[in-house]
Amino acid sequence: MNAFFGGIYSVRSYCEMRRLLKEDRPDLVHVHSVYPMFSPSILVACRRAGVPVVMTVHTHNLTCPTWFHLYKGQICEACVGGHEYRCILKNCRNNILESIAYALRSAFARRFRLFRDNVSILIVLTPFSRAKLLQAGFRPDQIEVIPNPTSVDEETCGTASAGGEYVAFAGRISPEKGLDVFLAAAAQMSDVSFKVAGDGPVLPEMKGRATPNVEFLGRLEFGDLLKFYRKSRILVVPSLWFEPFGMVAIDAMALGVPVIASRIGGLPYVVEDGVTGSLFEAGNPEDLVRKVKCLWENPAICSQMGSAARQRVSGKYSQRGYYRSLLTVYETAVQRSLKSATREHSDHMGEAGLLSTESGDR
Repeated sequence: MNAFFGGIYSVRSYCEMRRLLKEDRPDLVHVHSVYPMFSPSILVACRRAGVPVVMTVHTHNLTCPTWFHLYKGQICEACVGGHEYRCILKNCRNNILESIAYALRSAFARRFRLFRDNVSILIVLTPFSRAKLLQAGFRPDQIEVIPNPTSVDEETCGTASAGGEYVAFAGRISPEKGLDVFLAAAAQMSDVSFKVAGDGPVLPEMKGRATPNVEFLGRLEFGDLLKFYRKSRILVVPSLWFEPFGMVAIDAMALGVPVIASRIGGLPYVVEDGVTGSLFEAGNPEDLVRKVKCLWENPAICSQMGSAARQRVSGKYSQRGYYRSLLTVYETAVQRSLKSATREHSDHMGEAGLLSTESGDR
């Protein structure tokens, strides 16, 4: 019960943050997640201390109580606009107590504007996520788009070959990632090798569905994952949910691997259809098969798309570019905080002067 209420608004986290702000006196706080360890109370502590907050929004936790906008495998936006009770009615967590907890946590944050009023700038990874926050009522000037950078260095890691040995999937093996679509496509292409890197809650179920041409490699360390990408001919990202970004796609593209991704969420902003890879209808294995065959049977197109993918990542997703964009956001947040403090001081002084004048008139 303490954990439940602490997730809604943790007084302990608030007091601890106030202590840290007083001791360290930072110019700015950058937050990546407040759940489940801290709660939005730390944002309130920062605002009251006059410290601006920049928050990177990695999922859809500000617009969906369960973060995925997914219900029984289908896109769901039922709770957007102040309807969190639908999370309880639908029992979105398949556990009524958890569904109540998630709904209340989300409703409390929205009702008391804990993110809207206490975060200076929200960083999202694609224009798609920005549009979702605008739809939920956040201010346009409060949202900046800064995509994640790749940590892959093609000079030291090498690049992939257009004659790669298999079609690849990498990521968490959970329902929203669409591995079942990948496996359904593999079943229709028995003469092509498909390989899966990753681990997750539905791994046993997915192994049970797989045909003999699919190999599961388990979770790979980053270095081994890069080798996995380099030996592939195509990477598939078959997500069923509003994928905010798709880091696996960026890392594979940095090595010259074309990507076939679902036409959903932020993925169309990462994969340029017909240039750095292909897009297919989310949840449609037949469409995926068509796109895979087109690239698999045309190594020259694979090579061309792989080169374009590598150039796109180098120009748009570099660490240096990310650093510059992040510093710009930091500077903007600090300047806004200073202006706000100046305005509040001026208003206070004006009120004080008015009171003094009124006292003198008496």
